[in-house]
Amino acid sequence: MKKTKRVLSLILTGAMMMSLSACGGKAEESKSSSAAATTAGEKTEGATTTGEKTADGKQFKIGVLQLVQHTALDASNKGFIKALDDAGLNYVVDQQNAAGDQSTCQTIASKLVNDGSDLILSIATPAAQAVAGATTDIPVLVTAVTDPAASDLVASNEAPGGNVSGTSDLTPVKEQIALLKKILPDAKTVGILYASSESNSEIQAKMAKEAIEAAGMKAVDYTVSSSNEIQTVVTSMVGKVDAIYAPTDNTIAAGMTTVAMVANENGLPTICGEEGMVKAGGLATYGIDYFELGYLTGQQAVKILKDGGDISKMSIEYLPVDKCKLFINEETAKTLGIDVSNIK
Repeated sequence: MKKTKRVLSLILTGAMMMSLSACGGKAEESKSSSAAATTAGEKTEGATTTGEKTADGKQFKIGVLQLVQHTALDASNKGFIKALDDAGLNYVVDQQNAAGDQSTCQTIASKLVNDGSDLILSIATPAAQAVAGATTDIPVLVTAVTDPAASDLVASNEAPGGNVSGTSDLTPVKEQIALLKKILPDAKTVGILYASSESNSEIQAKMAKEAIEAAGMKAVDYTVSSSNEIQTVVTSMVGKVDAIYAPTDNTIAAGMTTVAMVANENGLPTICGEEGMVKAGGLATYGIDYFELGYLTGQQAVKILKDGGDISKMSIEYLPVDKCKLFINEETAKTLGIDVSNIK
């Protein structure tokens, strides 16, 4: 193990020296070709070094654990890195992806802690819970988490009180249901599709049910325990609901092409929690910009690492409502025979 670490250290040092020589003081991004999740002791997915050297030569080591690869979480990741770059922070980042597996999240979380990270970013609730459970000392920022307090990540969203803070991707659920009613005024029953294992989804599902019933419609839960059940569960909705509502659920988002394939073929419109799900075949959403959310989280990281901010006193932050946008998949609307020309 020690020998492996020495070899990796030499490789990384050589790569950094080559980059500095080529770029006149700024190191280029270097990433391995592997996109698979890694386990402790194995080669990391990629390491990125950017920013000018500080006067004391300090370089921050940042670990990133992303639950799964899909458009929204990818955008959060990119926004986070962009904020670090814009601040001129000198850092090396270890990017890890758990491919949607909770046990892999725990393994990677332990690795990032044992590697001596100065700060860890965890993207999505299961990833955040794994990292928060692995350390009480290293600052941990979360993003793409609906309600950190309800997910037992912080004492309260206003006053975290520990080593965890970050940003919430709480979406405007009421506005999304209002959009559903506007596009589908004759809808009577709405199926709420989400993964039962994700606490953030349960929170949104409850909010959606209240909004659906307040709008005079009936809400029915349809849950999956894994991505393997998506096709079967969506198929079971055909003939029983008039529309589908899918919140910002990581399992559903990652399998949105399957949802859209079944739903659209059977004339079932899907109102989604975020833009990426619409691009993957959903009908529409009124949602937040995940790149902006990640950028906001990156600004928090800069405050902690560069300015010495106290994470225990940093409230969970939210994107303002004016950052929400309307997204409509025109091709899906055409397939479903729905006129969205007057939707604003």
